[in-house]
Amino acid sequence: QVQLVESGGGLVQAGGSLRLSCTASGSIASIGAMGWYRQARGKQRELVAAITSGGSTNYADSVKGRFTIARDNAKNTVYLQLTSLKPEDTAVYYCNADVTRVGRIFRRDYWGQGTQVTVSS
Repeated sequence: QVQLVESGGGLVQAGGSLRLSCTASGSIASIGAMGWYRQARGKQRELVAAITSGGSTNYADSVKGRFTIARDNAKNTVYLQLTSLKPEDTAVYYCNADVTRVGRIFRRDYWGQGTQVTVSS
């Protein structure tokens, strides 16, 4: 009953920018932290950026100063602004949300389907 829908991935040249969006919908009572992860070919999934319900953020060292995470609580949406992109940023990017569903007493993580970001050199 909860789904996360992503958009904004694509192909961009090194130095370019992209903006990813992810909106949660369904029988949602509340959303805690939200974040973005990525997984490159042959590598482990890693946390890129996270944001709490109150707006506190943290970033992977590799993207700090280049990427910005933000959220719109009224829209149940999280964004990731990617700038100064490098070829090593190429990966599938997944959004994540810690969701309490209507009628439940616990939280769990939900994941988007993933969107491909490819940076050419």
